[in-house]
Amino acid sequence: MGRREKATVITDAQLSPDEELHIRTVRYVAMMAIRAVLLIGCGVLVIVHAPMLWLWLPIGMLGMAVLPWLAVMLANDRIAKDKRSLFVRPRRRARHLPAPEHRMIDPK
Repeated sequence: MGRREKATVITDAQLSPDEELHIRTVRYVAMMAIRAVLLIGCGVLVIVHAPMLWLWLPIGMLGMAVLPWLAVMLANDRIAKDKRSLFVRPRRRARHLPAPEHRMIDPK
């Protein structure tokens, strides 16, 4: 058997389907929580008659309209293997280490 010059350490394996589903679910729930905060915030602004209400209400309503669309788009999108995205730990790339100088186990 021929010997390779470099051994490869695999540290960048793809996520399991369960782990990927969990990440996508957490991302979706977080975006819907932001939408709920926007709804409550707009309600509070109306109740307290906040200054510049004419500006804050359309911004809040635009956010409440865009967030569900964005949340569904991101929840249905696969997580790229090399992309560092929200709620995903960065993974190290495969490293190439030199092959050992001698055999670790003696053949019998």
